[in-house]
Amino acid sequence: MDHKAEEINIESGPTQDGADSEPALAVEGANAQEILEKFDKESSTRTLSNALLTKVFFWLCVAVSLYHFVTSFYGTPVVLKHRSLHVAVMMCLGFVMYPFGKKSSRQKVSLCDWALIALSIAVPVYVWVDYLGVIDRAGNPNVPDMIAATILVLLVLESTRRITGWALPILGLVFITYGLYGRNLPGIFAHRGYTWMQLSNHFFANTEGIYGSSVSVSASYIFLFILFGAVMVKSGMGGFFNDIAMAWAGHTKGGPAKVSVIASGLLGSINGSAVANVVTTGAFTIPLMKKTGYTKEFAGAVEASASVGGQLLPPVMGAAAFIMAENLGVRYSVIIVHAAIPALLYYLGILIQVQLRAAKNGLSGLPKNQLPRAWDVLRAKGHLVLPIAFLLYMLFFSGTTILYSAVATIVVTIVVACLKKVTRMNFWDICVSFAEGARSTVPVAVACACVGIIVGVSSKTGFGLTMANTIISLGEQSLLFTLVFTMVTCMILGMGLPSIPAYIITATIAAPALSKLNIPPIASHMFAFYFAMFANLTPPVALAAFAAAGLSGGDPMKTGFASVKLAIAGFIVPYMFVYCPELLLIDTSLLVGIRVAIGASVGVLMIGAAVEGYLFTKMHAALRLVSFAGALCLIDSDFYTDLVGVVILVVLLAIQHFLAKQEPAKGA
Repeated sequence: MDHKAEEINIESGPTQDGADSEPALAVEGANAQEILEKFDKESSTRTLSNALLTKVFFWLCVAVSLYHFVTSFYGTPVVLKHRSLHVAVMMCLGFVMYPFGKKSSRQKVSLCDWALIALSIAVPVYVWVDYLGVIDRAGNPNVPDMIAATILVLLVLESTRRITGWALPILGLVFITYGLYGRNLPGIFAHRGYTWMQLSNHFFANTEGIYGSSVSVSASYIFLFILFGAVMVKSGMGGFFNDIAMAWAGHTKGGPAKVSVIASGLLGSINGSAVANVVTTGAFTIPLMKKTGYTKEFAGAVEASASVGGQLLPPVMGAAAFIMAENLGVRYSVIIVHAAIPALLYYLGILIQVQLRAAKNGLSGLPKNQLPRAWDVLRAKGHLVLPIAFLLYMLFFSGTTILYSAVATIVVTIVVACLKKVTRMNFWDICVSFAEGARSTVPVAVACACVGIIVGVSSKTGFGLTMANTIISLGEQSLLFTLVFTMVTCMILGMGLPSIPAYIITATIAAPALSKLNIPPIASHMFAFYFAMFANLTPPVALAAFAAAGLSGGDPMKTGFASVKLAIAGFIVPYMFVYCPELLLIDTSLLVGIRVAIGASVGVLMIGAAVEGYLFTKMHAALRLVSFAGALCLIDSDFYTDLVGVVILVVLLAIQHFLAKQEPAKGA
């Protein structure tokens, strides 16, 4: 997606009185972009001063998108050729887009960058020219093979450092060191040791290293769905999400906060970048929340928690769901079904806390005459929902492949956008969206290549199996302790990493172990996925929360902790679907699924009341604890625990209603 903050205006649709917009409410674009670049390394790109180079780069990006678009329909070259070309092209674009360091030129590509680009091209040329030789020598490489492999590893590490920061390449170097010198470690993590020739060849000449499954998904599903998102945004989908959210919720209690939750969730599902999503929608919604009466920290926390959750929300789930489907060997549509209830519970939890906070503090919404009308928004841009409906049809009912579905949906999006003048895309708009699709894929693709180093060492040394056995041994003592240990591991590994590589790493290390503890594989992967995402919210490295604090002017750490409070349902639900797989609709009937969803929704309401300390009126600390206990009973799918939860809910409602009625009398 476009990592530059798109200007979204609540007045973009017709209003009841034709009032002018309030541009003073929105964060200035330059300031928003500065915040984005500070907290999202992927957004700190060059602005080329050379007009010719700018044009060449633009059309190269368009060509890259066309290559992936066409080969997805007609078929790709053989695996190693295709993946090596994909990685090389992404690194070339990356070396043009991202300077070497903060002091490097942001307008010119240096000679060093051109040298790295030449080396990036040389690697796939070597693979294509001597493809059969590279395959035949896998496991027994010659000197040219080792040189090509070494160059590839260094290029991947350097491009990843430029684009995502130091966290991921340092982790890659740690794993390389472990592969080379792990024989000297004591205990269970020792292995027989490998030479650089063996390791580098493993990274280069097979599909278990850099050119492994993560790059495979990047070169196919992820690229196409990022391209789909770029086309959708160019057609005006971002503005549509914001306007319809304003029309539906802007006038209610705490309306701007609800708008932030809805718009950020919808947009975040498509763009897959929590920090970019914070700046895109938060540049407008955070000032509105502050104007309504929310504190700086709470306003930033609402935007951060909603933006992170977008990657949990079907149907796109920020593209990570495609990797999950690949890892589990199931259809993507199956992942969507399993992910639906937990994602909705997460957003319901945020909305409930927003509502209760507004009621507790007496906050109102925005005047209706300052808001777009729902019918006017739907009439102007409602047709943009059709491509999403078409995508769901293709995934669930057409029987076609995901790649064909993605290609067809992109075409349908362009056609549907042409139905109305306000969303119509001309040839240049289509080219711009294709170029943006390639640019936006660069950070993901390069990060996936670097993750291939980590996954490659794990498979070569047996580190993943060792970690799995360690987690399993802990699980034999206490499953709950094992889940907590896994949660902490996932959040530590996810700190400072983009969402997709964070999930791949945690899925490689943690998910297999949980699966061996008789936890359904989909529940294991969803558990790892959730907590890898929440690393963006939890201090001390809470990039999404810190970016939101930059927009709101609040304290970053306080915003981070406020984000954790808002996302509390998201921290609890993964434990619940491990113990109660019915929440993921695993092996359950429709009626049971509905009962579980309703019970869990009421449970999330009680969690919100316990966290906010308010339900009709302020809640005593003891009642908050009782409410939290009742919530856990309701989220559990067992009939008897549901019964206990309902009893607690009825008693709690009665007490709070009684206390609320007494308040006017006390004031009299």
